[in-house]
Amino acid sequence: MEQGGKRKADESGRDGDDKRTKTKKQWQVPRKNGRDNEPARAMQPGDSGIFATCIKGKEGKCVGELRDLFAEYAGLLYGAATGDDQQDDDGAAEDIEKSLEAEIASMKKPSTAHLFSPVKIDVQCVVFFKTVTPVNPVNLVSRICEDAVANPQRKRTRTVKRLVPMTLMGRASAEGLEKVATEVLAPHFHTEPVLSRTYAIRTNIRNHSILKRDDIIKQVATLVGSPHTVDLKNFDHLILVEVYQNICGVSVIDRRFEELKRYNLSEIFEPTTKESTQAVNGDSVSESHGDSRVATAGEAAADMETGT
Repeated sequence: MEQGGKRKADESGRDGDDKRTKTKKQWQVPRKNGRDNEPARAMQPGDSGIFATCIKGKEGKCVGELRDLFAEYAGLLYGAATGDDQQDDDGAAEDIEKSLEAEIASMKKPSTAHLFSPVKIDVQCVVFFKTVTPVNPVNLVSRICEDAVANPQRKRTRTVKRLVPMTLMGRASAEGLEKVATEVLAPHFHTEPVLSRTYAIRTNIRNHSILKRDDIIKQVATLVGSPHTVDLKNFDHLILVEVYQNICGVSVIDRRFEELKRYNLSEIFEPTTKESTQAVNGDSVSESHGDSRVATAGEAAADMETGT
């Protein structure tokens, strides 16, 4: 009897331990190299960020490379804290007020962990980082690529291919695209005095079937309006439109886009031969898993003239 009772108690105890162990496992957060790699929430209207294409199967490595790269440039461009700042204790005892002011200033300093948040997306070879103020995705990506072109021997990434900055994102609908594009295009095309600019439109659609490429081009070209004209080779501005599932994003890039290898870090660090240039530039569906094309001059011009 005693043995039976003891056995039941032991079994009951083990069951309790197992339950507690299982509960603890459910609350564990996966970490890599001591970092919290938990992805941020899904993309939502009002977000800004940066898409990046990468080598197939290297999405995790790509996120790590970009996290380090963005953190470095955040400190350079925005004075973001990296968590390595040290306080000067020598004057703390002598002047408590100054010590408190320094601590408050440090708290106000943006942290790279808050400026850039990876968002898990359901597309192979593509990752996305959500950004917040004061980060300007276009300026950040341009600066990274400028430095890479100036010093290609200093290879900063190994799995990252193209960077695609998104100034603003909204719902992937005709109304959502109009709202986002109107806000993003205004500083470049509609600020007084309005000067004639040339432009091109580049679209990329992933995991989405409602908005069609031709409809996007027509709508954006109409929003740009006159006196601006299309010029694919010598454009003043390139309008990027990215559509992913139920979200669309728009940004405007300047004429240096081609000089900076279309923001393709892989091409900057290791230029390819002419035969494979198109595939490396990310224009192929196999890399981006989407419909990526640039509006031809005839297409956009005809759309604008007919008003369709």
